[in-house]
Amino acid sequence: MSDIRVLIVEDDPFIAMDIESAVAEQLGASAELIVVESVTQARRASAAKLSCALLDIDVVGGKTFDVAADLLQSGTPFAFVSGSTPSDVPEALRTVRFLRKPFSIREIANFVSDAVATPSKA
Repeated sequence: MSDIRVLIVEDDPFIAMDIESAVAEQLGASAELIVVESVTQARRASAAKLSCALLDIDVVGGKTFDVAADLLQSGTPFAFVSGSTPSDVPEALRTVRFLRKPFSIREIANFVSDAVATPSKA
């Protein structure tokens, strides 16, 4: 298992591929990228130690706010990557980085690079 594990939660396969490509280019082949499309899969994947996560808000099975709250509580860095607006996020999660779609590859790469450079508390 890789020391760097990145969770990507996105239900649009084309956007998921764009995010995955940006992260892979930034971190290289040594990073393990976990790409899922549903809240259920995200909960399962986030139960393991992660370096960081990128969460779409509206995915198969609902919204990722519970997953986000768990990541926040565990100290795992994450960002929302969404077409929603920051005001759609519950107040307790509004301090989290928000990358609005359409995002730039540079935004994704910068977030992931910063997140893995700072060890999580998990």
